[in-house]
Amino acid sequence: MLRREGLSKLTGQERYVDDLPLEDFLWGATVRSPAPRGRISNIVFGDGVDWSEFVIVDHTDIPGRNAVYLMEYDQPALAPGYVRHVHEPVLLLAHPSREVARRALREVQVIVDVDPPALDFRSLPSPDLIQYGEDNVLKRLSIQKGDVERALAESPIVVEGVYETGAQEHVYLETQGMLAYLDDDVLVIKGSMQCPYYVVKALKPALNRSEEEIRVIQTPTGGGFGGKEEFPSMVALHAGLLALKSRVPVKLIYDRTEDMVATTKRHPSQIRHRTGVDENGHLIAQEIEVVMDGGAYVTLTPVVLSRAIIHAAGLYHCDNVRILGRAMFTNSVPYGAFRGFGNPQAHFAVERHMDVIADRLRMDPVELRRINMIRDGQTTATGQVIGDGVDRLQIVDRALALSNYERRRREHWLRNSEHRYLRRGIGMSAFYHGAGFTGSGEVMLDSRLHVEGHPDGKVQVLCASTEMGQGQITIFIQLAADRLGYDPAEISIAEPDTHRVPDSGPTVGSRTAMVVGRLVERACDDLCRQAGAARGAPVKDAIIAWHSAHPGERLLGKARYEPPPGIEWDEENYLGDAYGAFGWAAHVAEVEVDLRTYGVRVLDFVSVQDVGTVLNETLARGQVQGGVAQGISWALLEECVWKDGAMQNGQLTNYIIPTSGDLPPIRVEFVEFPYEHGAQGAKGVGELPLVGAAPAVLNAVAAATGRQPTEIPLTPERLMALLGNGDR
Repeated sequence: MLRREGLSKLTGQERYVDDLPLEDFLWGATVRSPAPRGRISNIVFGDGVDWSEFVIVDHTDIPGRNAVYLMEYDQPALAPGYVRHVHEPVLLLAHPSREVARRALREVQVIVDVDPPALDFRSLPSPDLIQYGEDNVLKRLSIQKGDVERALAESPIVVEGVYETGAQEHVYLETQGMLAYLDDDVLVIKGSMQCPYYVVKALKPALNRSEEEIRVIQTPTGGGFGGKEEFPSMVALHAGLLALKSRVPVKLIYDRTEDMVATTKRHPSQIRHRTGVDENGHLIAQEIEVVMDGGAYVTLTPVVLSRAIIHAAGLYHCDNVRILGRAMFTNSVPYGAFRGFGNPQAHFAVERHMDVIADRLRMDPVELRRINMIRDGQTTATGQVIGDGVDRLQIVDRALALSNYERRRREHWLRNSEHRYLRRGIGMSAFYHGAGFTGSGEVMLDSRLHVEGHPDGKVQVLCASTEMGQGQITIFIQLAADRLGYDPAEISIAEPDTHRVPDSGPTVGSRTAMVVGRLVERACDDLCRQAGAARGAPVKDAIIAWHSAHPGERLLGKARYEPPPGIEWDEENYLGDAYGAFGWAAHVAEVEVDLRTYGVRVLDFVSVQDVGTVLNETLARGQVQGGVAQGISWALLEECVWKDGAMQNGQLTNYIIPTSGDLPPIRVEFVEFPYEHGAQGAKGVGELPLVGAAPAVLNAVAAATGRQPTEIPLTPERLMALLGNGDR
């Protein structure tokens, strides 16, 4: 099936939030803190601006609670006198001219009496830096399986390692943007977002309004990757406050620099591994400590930490595992959701560490993985029994075969011994990713979806799931068409509008096709029942006949989330079935290292993925290639440069992302192991491919250079320090 909205995007006809026409409206702008921590002593408005032309909003204009709520009420919408990070919002301005509004920002000076900031998440703070709880720890989580102390003491070999990952900017094509206006007494918010009902959840307490008094509509969204999960609530709230005070429409659109310096990033991490093994490579004990930088406010950090520790032991069986996780408060811009949600950090560490163990044992890293890879009947770190029938060794073997792994290793050995300054290497990673929300998360979401049959027999899917480039519209139409026996042209997807569609949960966590897609199928079945369509009879005729008998009434098929049977999760002790289904994959990367420039070039990349049934191969292949591209970029290029907790390279001239010329051929193959509770057997596809890309690349660099890199991004400067002058 062709992508439903592909042509409008390809031809530039798609209308994003900044393209929407408005008359007699104001442009919003945000005045931000210049300091990472301190009390606001004064705000000075310059003489070069006629301030009578502006609408100005501060924290006293907030009618309800001054917080952007999602998990906690800790992050203020506007700083109420004290700031906790650079670029924290302090004031809002609005003016009929976009240029005048932006120019006015330079005429406002926020004076801050600076206190010492906490900026290093790796260690516990001194007393003068404590600002959250007793020790600046935003969240602690742990997993315990077996007797780790005894097992480590009895292990013939113990291998330790420390692995660090940096922040990563989302670089979605479309920056953050919202417009707000009043329709009678209803505040309407339109904009670029992943989760319309998250925005409603944030606006209700802050604006002291009911759900009926707030209407949130997702406009076509130019990319998200998690960056438009929680942060749009902040932008929506700011636009809404300006619209409520001015009583005229307001459009608030970030430029690229503001978007990069002020919005959330991937959480930086430091992960320690201490692993006991025997002489043959069998894992005896895994002791893992995961530390993450949460930034100045909680946002989604507890969920990111949760997924990180659940996956931290890798897809390996070990009887004795202890994982300790903590997320630290710092006076940095808050970190938030990013594709993979903590799992890329966890798997970078464990998959690098497996190669370090193999090197210590003088063992083939592939063989080490084969020996320890989890099999059906064995348990994960949380005690979840794996029994999905997936042949994980088949996935690894297929990736090795497609990449000609053994032949390329031999060729590299010969080439490296002959070439003066170029070194080639090949590396692999094996990994997994839980699809959907963790534990009882999907039950708590209580997702709902409707399918409506119209009088002309056509059908519309009503849900809050959003299209942001991943293909949700196309997939849902395809699922409904297959279920009802319709031509796809007779099926549409309703605009995600919280006054029109039920809450089907957020568009995150690799849940859309698997969880919400299954609701599409079940709602289609219910529509057939409601219309009285006999099995095998044309559904369209039954819908038309129903409307003839019930003029003026709505015909809705409905579905509500029901958990798969047998899923049990102990949230307090982090034990049990963390996910209903896992996706499994293997990557193989081939690199060339230039010892003159210390540059790393990825020559070839193979990805073999089990995402259950592949619903649309073109879209799925694109998701894998895009995820791999982001993972390679995170591994080698994307470095956030910080000063006082603020990003210093917030422009695309000096925050480096790859062009097509910087990326290798990304060869993708799917091995299908259907999941019976997913739509047509589907599991999640969006996040899995990114998870294992960075360790595959750095394992290849290790093979090429004989050194063990432990930090990403592996920039030329870091590689030069790792290799030293002796390898030139």
